[in-house]
Amino acid sequence: MENLLNKESVKKVQTFIKKFDSNLKILVLESTARTAKDAAYSLKCEVGAIVKSLLFKSENNFLICLVAGDKRCSLNKLKKILQKKDVSMANAEEVKKNTGFSIGGVAPVAHTVNLDILIDKSLNRFQHIFAAAGHPNCVFKITYRELVKITKGFEKEISE
Repeated sequence: MENLLNKESVKKVQTFIKKFDSNLKILVLESTARTAKDAAYSLKCEVGAIVKSLLFKSENNFLICLVAGDKRCSLNKLKKILQKKDVSMANAEEVKKNTGFSIGGVAPVAHTVNLDILIDKSLNRFQHIFAAAGHPNCVFKITYRELVKITKGFEKEISE
């Protein structure tokens, strides 16, 4: 397996999380963490402890929603929070352009564009959570409190 820690997208996340806390490190998994279920299996943790970083589009604005792996992001809740009628998932091209990452490896930090971030409050039931780190086989472990701080995200009820 090539050294995934040398990939640009992974290095970008590494640099970002190290600036925040030098103890945070990227874990390279033997098997893919492309889906929350795969990641949980690889990490031997609950699916809910996996952070899904999802890009949504509202008119011409994009925002990231960080949702627990065992939940779905509620479009209705998002519409209410944003006070917008039209909210949808971004497509692969929009994800790459706004975050700098490909689907399956979208990190909650180090995005190309400065994006607002909403954090699903249901993630706070876990002592540690795992988020993608720029590649489907790379994750980093963090606490909910640290995730809120590192992303400067807004804690909201956005899942169902």
